[in-house]
Amino acid sequence: MALLLVAGQEQGPHTVRGLAARLGVSKPVVTRALNSLSAIGLVRRRRDERDRRSVFVDLTSQGEAFLDDFAAMIDSATGDGEDRVTTTERAAAHA
Repeated sequence: MALLLVAGQEQGPHTVRGLAARLGVSKPVVTRALNSLSAIGLVRRRRDERDRRSVFVDLTSQGEAFLDDFAAMIDSATGDGEDRVTTTERAAAHA
């Protein structure tokens, strides 16, 4: 999840090396995560035309939609708790 958040919120292009450094993990850890995220269509990898050893990582539109949905869930879960408490529950809590 952290990899998706970094790729979605920080300006790219992202490289495996850069993502590993940013997240404080090894390149193989990032590569394994990218393999999984790529298999489910959330990220895509493309070769750097100037340095074929380097790979750029981008979110797909599906990955962007996933992060948008995730952000909405977080907003909903951390919103004002008063909205989720009924008047009866509030009165009972203050009794």
